[in-house]
Amino acid sequence: MTNTRPPRTLVQRWRGAWRRWSLWTALVLLVVSMLATMVWLAGRYEASQVQTRLERDAADAVSDIRTALTHNLQSLQALPADAPGQLAWEVEASELLRIRRELVRIEWRDAHLKLRTHVQSPYRPVAWDMRLRESSQSDLSIACTNARRLGSPAYSTSYFQPHGDGLGSEMMELCVPLTAGGRTTGFLVATYGLQDMLLNLVAHNLTRSQEASFTEPDGTRLAVMGAARRGSRMFTAQHLLDLPGATLVLRMDGWHTAPSVFPNVLTALVTAMSIALVTVMVVLVRDNRRRLRAERDLADALAFRKAMEDSLVTGLRARDLQGRITYVNPAFCEMVGFTPQELLGLSMSAPYWPPERVEEYQQRQAIRFAGTMPPREGFESEFMRKDGTRFPVLIIEAPLINAQGQHTGWMSAFLDISEQRRVEELSRASQERLQATARLATVGEMASLLSHELNQPLAAISSYANGSLNLLEQQAAPALACTSADTSAAPPVPDALDDVRMAMRQIARQAERAGRVIKSVHDFVRRRDQAREAVSAQQLLDAILPLVSLQARKLGVRVFTTVEPGLPSTLCDRTMVEQVLLNLARNAMQAMDDPTVRTRVLDIRVRHAASSQHSDWIEFVVTDQGTGIPTEVAAKLFTPFFTTRPEGMGLGLSMCRTVIEQHGGFLGFAPNSPRGTVFTFTLPASQPDSRP
Repeated sequence: MTNTRPPRTLVQRWRGAWRRWSLWTALVLLVVSMLATMVWLAGRYEASQVQTRLERDAADAVSDIRTALTHNLQSLQALPADAPGQLAWEVEASELLRIRRELVRIEWRDAHLKLRTHVQSPYRPVAWDMRLRESSQSDLSIACTNARRLGSPAYSTSYFQPHGDGLGSEMMELCVPLTAGGRTTGFLVATYGLQDMLLNLVAHNLTRSQEASFTEPDGTRLAVMGAARRGSRMFTAQHLLDLPGATLVLRMDGWHTAPSVFPNVLTALVTAMSIALVTVMVVLVRDNRRRLRAERDLADALAFRKAMEDSLVTGLRARDLQGRITYVNPAFCEMVGFTPQELLGLSMSAPYWPPERVEEYQQRQAIRFAGTMPPREGFESEFMRKDGTRFPVLIIEAPLINAQGQHTGWMSAFLDISEQRRVEELSRASQERLQATARLATVGEMASLLSHELNQPLAAISSYANGSLNLLEQQAAPALACTSADTSAAPPVPDALDDVRMAMRQIARQAERAGRVIKSVHDFVRRRDQAREAVSAQQLLDAILPLVSLQARKLGVRVFTTVEPGLPSTLCDRTMVEQVLLNLARNAMQAMDDPTVRTRVLDIRVRHAASSQHSDWIEFVVTDQGTGIPTEVAAKLFTPFFTTRPEGMGLGLSMCRTVIEQHGGFLGFAPNSPRGTVFTFTLPASQPDSRP
């Protein structure tokens, strides 16, 4: 079998070789670049290690200097500056100079910086120019001035002090104020030699390749210590020595030879590959564990969410921005009677909307999707179950925000408030029955008063009726006689007819009086209207005055009513407020039913209460001059079923406070001067738009 593939040309072979050479070149360049990077990284790492050690040594040196200065300060403050003689001070100061070789001189000066005594270091004699040292502009004077001002030790800036041998060194003063009784009595001045500080405090920690020096902030060297061994690279570390009144910079220089390439490269290469391999394995293991943990947490979260959703009695529904239902929980499906498959994906109309309210709900949905936030407390609506029954719901909506902070839809929570409505209706019916019972109890207590009050107009009616019959009989006898004698006899006497008319009018007036009494009691007992209406204060008083007057006449109580002119109407439940007024008035009159009470006056006043820009209040005040309320009774006055009367039910004042609080007002009491009690309650004034 012959080979039909054509032979390769020179150009093709050259192109293949070029490709292989380019590939190998790229590979070699990659390896070289990696090696160069390794060498550079190894050098940088070694340099960073050297720099880190130098920084640490410099920080340790500064810490040692601070510690030594603190110990010296404590030793100076321990010198017997209050001793009567100077010998003891000089002995201890000399001992301190012998121990602390960084100290060159210690002086004891008075409050005016006059020299009392001094001692000098035995190791290095210094020729001091006392005229310059006593100058007011000397570093010593400046340091002591700062110490006096601060009330604490202060350092001076460094200065050059010539020696007797033609040389000199940098010095620094420490001034320590001496106080007694809050007053400065003198100063202790200690002179430091910067070169001595480096020699005694830093040199013992220096290596052969390090050099330490004190410099000024601008870099000027003040003192140097260390036998520097030069190398190919120099490293520098600087640390600030910040002292009260002075600032020095401790500079530490170190020299290091260039790193050896071959061992470092091999070490770096093997180490890098090992670290890379271990890192990759660790990352893979950690990533796998993290993924497994995330999957397990996600499964737990989903199971927890599912269990929580199944246990909720609150219906949940989610919709996207187009209005499509994307989620419903089991409670919502049970509430409306539809399955999730029948609800998911619906947008324009929902099967649980009542047909007659579909348009209203669609408009509300359009307003919501336009971006209008729903009320935080929610709103009420009506839904329809699958079997057609209607039920009220409370809807609370909130926007759905995803992990990126974007608005993706709306989440709604639904509460079936059918049971709540039923309970409210039962509570309302119970309240009505309680009020009716209270009114009946009140009427029962006033039965004797009604019999007494009605006896008067009935007795008057009987008297006037008998008198009228007598007058008519007296007029009838002459008329019969005249008729038998002469048919043209004169008519009855006009005076007799006037008396009959007057008697008839009195009969009608007394009957109307009795009817008013009966009607007021009948209206009070049978009234059931719970709607709030705008009622004037005078109308409320007029409604209860007939009933109040019955008991007032029996107990000998004078009743006064005062209504402030120009008062607006009050918005209230008329029957309930009349019950409150009647209870307070009756309690006030019963409090005055005591032989010790001479003046029995019931005062009912209506006036403006403290109001604001947004609310207007009317205050009712019922005042009596009775025996007052004892302290032990006042603490339980509004407690249900608490009463001080054997025949009482203990519900009057408790119901009164409940009624006033339902109107948003306040019911309270206070003692009256000189005796008695004042009950006060407030009601909201009717706004213009709520008045009939």
